[in-house]
Amino acid sequence: MTCKIRIAFGNQMGAGILFDSEAGHQIAAQLPINTNINLWGDEIYFPIHGKVTVSSPQVVVEAGDLAFWPDGNCFCIFYGPTPASNGSEIRAASPVQVFGRITSDLGIFQQSSRVGDAISISRSEE
Repeated sequence: MTCKIRIAFGNQMGAGILFDSEAGHQIAAQLPINTNINLWGDEIYFPIHGKVTVSSPQVVVEAGDLAFWPDGNCFCIFYGPTPASNGSEIRAASPVQVFGRITSDLGIFQQSSRVGDAISISRSEE
Protein backbone atom coordinates (compact mmCIF):
# COMPACT_ATOMS: atom_id res chain seq x y z
CA MET A 1 0.00 0.00 0.00
CA THR A 2 1.28 3.49 -0.81
CA CYS A 3 2.09 5.90 2.00
CA LYS A 4 0.84 9.49 1.73
CA ILE A 5 3.32 12.16 2.82
CA ARG A 6 3.31 15.86 3.61
CA ILE A 7 6.29 18.03 2.65
CA ALA A 8 6.59 21.31 4.55
CA PHE A 9 9.23 23.93 3.83
CA GLY A 10 9.28 27.68 4.20
CA ASN A 11 5.62 28.69 4.20
CA GLN A 12 4.72 26.02 1.64
CA MET A 13 3.06 22.63 1.98
CA GLY A 14 3.32 19.90 -0.64
CA ALA A 15 2.03 16.34 -0.84
CA GLY A 16 3.26 13.09 -2.24
CA ILE A 17 3.16 9.33 -2.06
CA LEU A 18 5.75 6.69 -1.34
CA PHE A 19 5.35 3.66 -3.58
CA ASP A 20 4.49 0.20 -2.30
CA SER A 21 8.07 -0.98 -2.90
CA GLU A 22 11.01 -2.02 -0.77
CA ALA A 23 12.60 1.43 -1.11
CA GLY A 24 9.26 3.16 -0.43
CA HIS A 25 8.79 1.13 2.76
CA GLN A 26 12.37 1.86 3.88
CA ILE A 27 11.84 5.61 3.45
CA ALA A 28 8.46 5.43 5.24
CA ALA A 29 10.18 3.77 8.20
CA GLN A 30 12.48 6.81 8.51
CA LEU A 31 9.64 9.36 8.77
CA PRO A 32 9.44 12.01 10.01
CA ILE A 33 12.51 13.59 8.43
CA ASN A 34 13.46 17.11 9.56
CA THR A 35 16.53 18.67 7.99
CA ASN A 36 17.79 21.46 5.70
CA ILE A 37 17.84 21.39 1.92
CA ASN A 38 20.55 21.63 -0.69
CA LEU A 39 19.82 22.52 -4.33
CA TRP A 40 21.26 21.25 -7.60
CA GLY A 41 19.40 22.98 -10.39
CA ASP A 42 15.72 22.11 -9.97
CA GLU A 43 16.43 19.32 -7.50
CA ILE A 44 16.14 19.47 -3.72
CA TYR A 45 18.30 16.96 -1.89
CA PHE A 46 19.34 16.23 1.68
CA PRO A 47 21.10 13.39 3.48
CA ILE A 48 19.18 10.70 5.32
CA HIS A 49 20.50 8.18 7.81
CA GLY A 50 18.78 4.89 7.08
CA LYS A 51 19.43 2.31 4.39
CA VAL A 52 17.52 2.23 1.12
CA THR A 53 17.67 -0.67 -1.31
CA VAL A 54 18.61 0.25 -4.87
CA SER A 55 17.02 -2.35 -7.13
CA SER A 56 16.34 -0.48 -10.37
CA PRO A 57 18.65 2.55 -10.63
CA GLN A 58 18.04 5.16 -13.29
CA VAL A 59 19.66 8.43 -14.30
CA VAL A 60 16.79 10.07 -16.20
CA VAL A 61 13.76 10.81 -14.01
CA GLU A 62 10.47 12.68 -14.31
CA ALA A 63 9.39 15.98 -12.76
CA GLY A 64 7.82 15.10 -9.42
CA ASP A 65 9.87 11.96 -8.81
CA LEU A 66 11.12 11.28 -5.29
CA ALA A 67 14.34 9.28 -5.33
CA PHE A 68 17.22 8.01 -3.24
CA TRP A 69 20.72 8.97 -4.41
CA PRO A 70 23.07 6.26 -3.08
CA ASP A 71 26.29 8.16 -3.86
CA GLY A 72 25.34 10.83 -1.31
CA ASN A 73 22.87 8.80 0.80
CA CYS A 74 20.31 11.49 -0.02
CA PHE A 75 16.56 11.92 -0.46
CA CYS A 76 15.93 13.82 -3.74
CA ILE A 77 12.94 15.78 -4.98
CA PHE A 78 13.13 16.39 -8.73
CA TYR A 79 10.98 19.24 -10.04
CA GLY A 80 12.87 20.34 -13.19
CA PRO A 81 16.16 20.12 -15.07
CA THR A 82 19.48 19.76 -13.24
CA PRO A 83 22.97 20.85 -14.35
CA ALA A 84 23.42 17.32 -15.84
CA SER A 85 20.24 17.54 -17.95
CA ASN A 86 20.23 17.63 -21.73
CA GLY A 87 17.52 20.06 -22.80
CA SER A 88 14.31 19.53 -20.89
CA GLU A 89 15.09 16.01 -19.62
CA ILE A 90 15.67 15.65 -15.92
CA ARG A 91 18.93 13.86 -15.20
CA ALA A 92 20.35 12.91 -11.81
CA ALA A 93 24.08 13.30 -11.09
CA SER A 94 24.35 9.48 -11.02
CA PRO A 95 21.79 6.65 -10.83
CA VAL A 96 18.98 7.01 -8.28
CA GLN A 97 16.24 4.74 -6.98
CA VAL A 98 12.80 6.29 -7.53
CA PHE A 99 10.57 5.47 -4.54
CA GLY A 100 7.72 7.99 -4.74
CA ARG A 101 6.05 10.92 -6.44
CA ILE A 102 4.91 14.45 -5.66
CA THR A 103 1.12 14.70 -6.00
CA SER A 104 0.76 18.45 -5.44
CA ASP A 105 1.70 21.38 -7.65
CA LEU A 106 5.44 21.36 -8.43
CA GLY A 107 5.44 25.15 -8.76
CA ILE A 108 5.78 25.56 -5.00
CA PHE A 109 9.24 23.99 -5.16
CA GLN A 110 10.44 26.41 -7.85
CA GLN A 111 9.09 29.45 -6.02
CA SER A 112 10.24 28.67 -2.52
CA SER A 113 13.45 26.65 -2.56
CA ARG A 114 16.58 28.20 -1.06
CA VAL A 115 19.70 26.40 0.15
CA GLY A 116 19.52 25.91 3.90
CA ASP A 117 15.72 26.12 4.15
CA ALA A 118 14.25 23.74 6.70
CA ILE A 119 12.17 20.86 5.33
CA SER A 120 9.95 18.38 7.10
CA ILE A 121 8.59 15.19 5.56
CA SER A 122 5.97 13.28 7.52
CA ARG A 123 3.13 10.82 7.03
CA SER A 124 -0.20 12.31 6.02
CA GLU A 125 -3.70 10.95 6.54
CA GLU A 126 -5.17 13.25 3.86
